[in-house]
Amino acid sequence: MVIGDGILTPAISVLSAAGGIKVDHPGMSNGVVVVVAVVILVGLFSLQHYGTDKVSWLFAPIVLVWFLVIGGIGIYNIWKYDSSVLKAFSPVYIYRYFRRGGKDGWTSLGGIMLSITGTEALFADLSHFPVAAVQLAFTVVVFPCLLLAYSGQAAYLMSNRDHVVDAFYHSIPESIYWPVFIIATAAAIVASQATITATFSIIKQALALGCFPRVKVVHTSKKFLGQIYVPDINWILMILCIAVTAGFKNQNQIGNAYGTAVVIVMLVTTLLMTLIMILVWRCHWILVLLFTGLSLVVECTYFSAVLFKVDQGGWVPLVIAAAFLLIMYVWHYGTLKRYEFEMHSKVSMAWILGLGPSLGLVRVPGIGLVYTELASGVPHIFSHFITNLPAIHSVVVFVCVKYLPVYTVPEEERFLVKRIGPKNFHMFRCVARYGYKDLHKKDDEFEKKLFDSLFLFVRLESMMEGCSDSDEYSLYGQQTERSREGLLNNNGNGNTITSYADTTISSVDSIVPAKSPMHGSMTVRSSEHVSSQTETDELEFLNSCRDAGVVHILGNTVVRARRESRFYKKIAIDYVYAFLRKICREHSVIFNVPHESLLNVGQVFYV
Repeated sequence: MVIGDGILTPAISVLSAAGGIKVDHPGMSNGVVVVVAVVILVGLFSLQHYGTDKVSWLFAPIVLVWFLVIGGIGIYNIWKYDSSVLKAFSPVYIYRYFRRGGKDGWTSLGGIMLSITGTEALFADLSHFPVAAVQLAFTVVVFPCLLLAYSGQAAYLMSNRDHVVDAFYHSIPESIYWPVFIIATAAAIVASQATITATFSIIKQALALGCFPRVKVVHTSKKFLGQIYVPDINWILMILCIAVTAGFKNQNQIGNAYGTAVVIVMLVTTLLMTLIMILVWRCHWILVLLFTGLSLVVECTYFSAVLFKVDQGGWVPLVIAAAFLLIMYVWHYGTLKRYEFEMHSKVSMAWILGLGPSLGLVRVPGIGLVYTELASGVPHIFSHFITNLPAIHSVVVFVCVKYLPVYTVPEEERFLVKRIGPKNFHMFRCVARYGYKDLHKKDDEFEKKLFDSLFLFVRLESMMEGCSDSDEYSLYGQQTERSREGLLNNNGNGNTITSYADTTISSVDSIVPAKSPMHGSMTVRSSEHVSSQTETDELEFLNSCRDAGVVHILGNTVVRARRESRFYKKIAIDYVYAFLRKICREHSVIFNVPHESLLNVGQVFYV
């Protein structure tokens, strides 16, 4: 529904602004207004890739001037036409209105809903501003100015009832019409930009939770982390916005669609807020009941009204939401089944140890980075690889990329490294962790940072070998900058690091022993065996393998529906999910893997 809101807000905002031209030129056709609106929309979405960082400083002044202007016009119209409209603040008129209007009065709430739209996107504002700032702005500026603006329009209509269509533009004094029109257009663009950014933001978070196909996310600002650009979604939003703008016969239908999207977003937000109050904030049940009850009374009232508007344009956000829900559900289902398959078909450590240090193959110079979604164990794709190929690299590193539900992961905590099996197997695991901010950030130094962490692990492991009965260690924690720089300095040049040893050991949070056999030996090549291995020798060996070449091995598990599956499952898995997998971004693109260093290993899994 938020994505639907991101489609409808630009459409209705820009169309309303373009409608101001027709008010000053009554002979203009609706087609011209639509063309003007489409041109503005194309320009708005075409400029998204530049980001809002350079012009965002204008947003606050534009919106502030907009509210002050409409509030001032409202005061002028109340004074000039009919000050008795202020009686509407008495709640008794609500009762009289519904009693007089009956069902028509009740269904009109679907249109009245448009007077409070925008509040449903506050989650995007809360990621940029403190709560107190939002509360102050709404209480001191937004709310009173809106009340004055709508009261002023009501006063104007008391004397000009034939101007009920486009009442806002008709109520503007002629002397300031065009300046207000320019401000209104600018405010419409700002409002559109806000919902577009909110759409990008929620899609980015869905990506982090594995609930949306992998798409490119571009950070457009170095100062403001929330300013992002999603190219694929941007062009989809533009096409749908133009379709909505040109496809509806009148603006009322877009208003009905907009109101439906907004009220459902508000309902879902209230329900999620209730869960937050219970599970996270652990509020008293009476407070939760009061908040939920009062909110649902208001929102369900509006929701019941927009239900009457479903056949008058309200179906649009429902169709948009259903389409995106289907895409997200199929993607999540297919991804989850792939992960379950890899979890249940992991290769046992006993099988690996049974192959011996050579893994039953020829160990050729070089380092193989095997990408997997498993944070523990050896993936099935690896056994598939060594079963069908006669050789494997001298050093194998299983790389697992994990997107954590946190804002960001510090650089010094980005990689977790662990050894797999005995030393002479030369197998490691590296878990690369990313947060929302870091998600899909194209990192040209990914390979360098990974190897820096691998060298750091080998050095720390060598220093700690005498501190435990076990010979294998899993290192996690945080090192001081001084110790980290010292350990990473001069990789493979044979220099020892005794001057930094004490600092490093004391700054490590924890070193957890893992029970597995190890021997103090190492295979330099498939035919060579050295009885004693030192830290310097292993670092030199890793450097020589790195110089020999690095190959990125990507496992490609193709998911297919079983032959006896129902037809809708075959369509979802064999066509929809396969199409999404085909068009989504692979790890090779995300981490800037050179094409000449990429090796894809595929296998088919039936669900």
